[in-house]
Amino acid sequence: MGSGRWSTDVYDAAERYRAASGTDAFAYSDHVRRSSPRDTWRAHQSLDPHGLTVRESRDCDEHPASLAIAVLFDVTGSMGGVPRTLQTKLPDLFGLLLRKGYTPDPQILFGAVGDATCDRVPLQIGQFESDNRMDDDLGNILLEGGGGGQMTESYELALYTMARHTALDCHDKRGRRGYLFLIGDEMPYGKVKAREVRAVLGETIAQDIPVQEILAELKRKFHVYYILPAGASHAGNTDVLTLWRRLLGQNVIELDDLDAVCETIALTVGLGEEAIDLATGLADLGEIGSTAVDSVARALSDR
Repeated sequence: MGSGRWSTDVYDAAERYRAASGTDAFAYSDHVRRSSPRDTWRAHQSLDPHGLTVRESRDCDEHPASLAIAVLFDVTGSMGGVPRTLQTKLPDLFGLLLRKGYTPDPQILFGAVGDATCDRVPLQIGQFESDNRMDDDLGNILLEGGGGGQMTESYELALYTMARHTALDCHDKRGRRGYLFLIGDEMPYGKVKAREVRAVLGETIAQDIPVQEILAELKRKFHVYYILPAGASHAGNTDVLTLWRRLLGQNVIELDDLDAVCETIALTVGLGEEAIDLATGLADLGEIGSTAVDSVARALSDR
C-alpha cells in the first residue's frame, strides 16, 4: 500500500459533503452502535486483524523514499475523542510533513486499541497510506468505548501486531526505522498472551511473550513513542508514566492539550529525521496559524 498523494482539496470536499448530508466522519461506528447489539459488534473489514498477513509501507515511483508512520490510539473510556481530533487535524499533519519538508514520502497507518479481556473489538489495524484513503481508515474505526476499568488495556497486543505483521521499505532497504505513536492513558498488560493472539489475530504462538521482549523486537523497526494527553482519565498518573518510561525512556510525551496531537507527531518526526530543530518546528507551527505552539513546546522541550 502507499500509492497516491494526499490532497487537502479532496479532504475539504469530503468534509463539505458530510456536513451537507448530515453524515458523521465516523459513520461506521455510528451505524454499528445504532443498529447492532453490542455482542455482535465487529471491526470494519478493512481494519479487522483476524487473519492479518502483513501491512506494507513500500517505495513506488510516486514515493521512492517511503517513511512508515503508525498512529495507534486507545478508544476506551475517555480516550474516545482522540480519533475525532486526529480526523479534523489531518490537513495540519500533512501540511507540516510535506510542505515543510520534514519527510518527502510519509505513509501513515491508523489503528485502535481496546481490551482483549472484555471488548468485542480489542484491535483495529489500517493500511499504510499516502493519500486520502487514510481518512477512510479513520472513518471506519469503531469507537467501542469499553475497557476493563483496571488501568490496563491491550497495548501489548498492538505492539505484537506491529512487530510481527508489518514490512517497511524504509527499514528493509535503507536501514531507517519508521515511527510508531501510541496514544493512551493506561498501562499495557505484562505479556502478549498466546490465547489472545489466537482469538484476535487467528494465529498460534508457542507461548506468552513478555511485553519487554516484544517491545525490543518492535524497536528494531520503529521509533516507539507513547503520548499521554490531557483530559484522559489517567492523565498525569504516576504509575502509568513510570511504567511507560521504564519501557520507552524519554519517548514518553505528556501533552497538555489533545488538540496538539497532530502537531506533536509531525514535529517529532521532523526532529527524528533531522529535518528541523525544535525552534524551527515551533516557528513552522506559528506560520500555519496553529494554536498548539505552546503545548508542543512544553511537550517536546525536555526531550
